[in-house]
Amino acid sequence: MVVATLLLLRHGRTTANADGGLAGRQPVELDETGRAQATAVGGRLRAIPLAAVVTSPLIRCRQTLELALPDAVPTVEEGLVECDYGAWQGQPLKKLAKDPLWQVVQQHPSAAVFPDGESMAGMAARAVEAVRRWDARITAEHGPEAVWLACSHGDVIKAIVADAMGVHLDQFQRIVADPGSVTGIRYTPVRPFVLRLNDTGGDLTSLVPPRPTRRRRARPVSSDAAVGGGVGVAGAGSAGPAGRRR
Repeated sequence: MVVATLLLLRHGRTTANADGGLAGRQPVELDETGRAQATAVGGRLRAIPLAAVVTSPLIRCRQTLELALPDAVPTVEEGLVECDYGAWQGQPLKKLAKDPLWQVVQQHPSAAVFPDGESMAGMAARAVEAVRRWDARITAEHGPEAVWLACSHGDVIKAIVADAMGVHLDQFQRIVADPGSVTGIRYTPVRPFVLRLNDTGGDLTSLVPPRPTRRRRARPVSSDAAVGGGVGVAGAGSAGPAGRRR
């Protein structure tokens, strides 16, 4: 079994980010820095033949894609929408840090339920379900060498990465997803591989799997990790992240 490659893009910086507020699902837009971040990441993404572009319905994600990939026609995926922070939404982070729930969010997020909102565990479950469903669909429709992109939000991306790394949601605050960053994940039959994390300036073309030729047929992706580190994604070819050939 071979699978596609997922690129997770966090939207650019917003006015709420700059002001120290928790935007939640409010229709906040990109600020000048955020627009520059979106334009910059677009220069790196346009070299990649994306099989599909999927996005959170919120305007900051759609604006990011309009600047980064103006020729793309994104598909809205509700499962990638920002966490519903309920009564916390729109509040200054400095104020929220004094709420007893803040320490739960920091230290035991799997138990955090926002007043009049959703739980962090619920957010993580629907986000992971969404990307895994899309990944299977892209693989079936476009083949194992396909690369697709999903534009979403910080906590959503961190939850997806935590799942891919096999760590409990309570550890997801150790993960960073900056505005305009790209994270790469490749799922295999046994385990996902995190290929790139919080990348804000590197070359992304090495994440594109080489297409099979007449001399080299596509081979199954190995779920085994390479002992010693392996040859890297670019050198692994169709054998997958572990670089093994069977």
